[in-house]
Amino acid sequence: MDDAQLSLLRAMLAMGSAAREASGSLREAAAEDRTGALLSMARRVREHSEAILAANEQDLENAADLPAPMRDRLTLDPARIEAMAIAVEQVAAVPDPVGRQLAGWTRPNGLEITRVSVPIGVIAMIYEARPNVTADAAALSIRSGNAVLLRCGSECLATSLAIHGALAEGLVEAGLPEAAVQMVRTADRAAVGMILEGLNGAVDLVIPRGGKGLVERVQREARVAVLGHADGVNHVYVHAAANPEKARAIVLNAKMRRVSVCGAAETLLIDRSVAATLLPAIAADLLAAGCALRGDEAARAITPMEAATEADWSSEYLAPVLAVRVVDGLDAAIEHLGRYGSGHTDAIVTEDPDAARVFVDKVDSAIVLINASTQFADGGEFGFGGEIGIATGRLHARGPVGAEQLTTYKYVVRGTGQTRP
Repeated sequence: MDDAQLSLLRAMLAMGSAAREASGSLREAAAEDRTGALLSMARRVREHSEAILAANEQDLENAADLPAPMRDRLTLDPARIEAMAIAVEQVAAVPDPVGRQLAGWTRPNGLEITRVSVPIGVIAMIYEARPNVTADAAALSIRSGNAVLLRCGSECLATSLAIHGALAEGLVEAGLPEAAVQMVRTADRAAVGMILEGLNGAVDLVIPRGGKGLVERVQREARVAVLGHADGVNHVYVHAAANPEKARAIVLNAKMRRVSVCGAAETLLIDRSVAATLLPAIAADLLAAGCALRGDEAARAITPMEAATEADWSSEYLAPVLAVRVVDGLDAAIEHLGRYGSGHTDAIVTEDPDAARVFVDKVDSAIVLINASTQFADGGEFGFGGEIGIATGRLHARGPVGAEQLTTYKYVVRGTGQTRP
């Protein structure tokens, strides 16, 4: 290890140690203190909006070759900064998740046992061209009593550092330790590897948020627990009993409201019995909005579109492109989801309650919707105040990861002198 790498390692270990110490202070802080800190953080983001925008311009100039979806995620404007501040305030308004009694019972021997929510400890958030994640992750970590280490992609480093500076001022103003939210200030990829090794036991949980390559690297190399997510290969299935107007509105919104978010629909499945009458109208809506369509043979026989390849059925485009397949009923749609879906978000459009029930029972995705757009796959829309990703695993947390999902629990056992025979 050369001198530069040794210096980086020492800095990263110091960050981990400071985060561990700060996590103890956060665990002991009153709920109202964490709320006050969040409100101060939101105010500071607004006060520093010009500096944040200037830093964002710098990042955009340096990222001219980014794909359009990533560039869209990177770009900030006054409205998005205001939305960022509002999101922090919404997290402040969420009931504090720490110290809740989750369950309680009394044993025959008189022992009283309760299960109580507690912070996880120190979280490391690794993300790409999403500077808003800096504020989201910081806010949700403070709300849940966790310290957080933030490591963004090089393409949004200047913006994220500017946002972090505002957040840190808010923390200090509220009397909480500045080390509760720390930002890795280098684009050196070696810092990621050091985080994944756990920083001498300082890191309790790593959360990656970004493309498939980032998530796979984190899951492959991490020596600590990972709360990850798969691609958002999301589907809208238009069932034979779908209301035509609902189907048109839902498909258009699910694909085109914002194509670069992980909740965007990537495949339309439509029942053969209604495809001939309904698909042309749905396709016209999408084409008018600028969406390219790639269909199977049956879909192309109904309305003109490009031919879909096998790869299209498992593609997360994050772009104005939608794969279209005509299916022979509910079972065929569910079979397609099981083969090609990523377990993120899938929707059915139907007026048949039995079909909706079967879809919900058999589709094993983190989020399943009935007669609603997949774009609702968002912690804010769930009432969580915000989220730092959609977890698609089956352990600890699933779906939008908000403040409550960033807690774990412990058992408290109260006795009156009992001893075990």
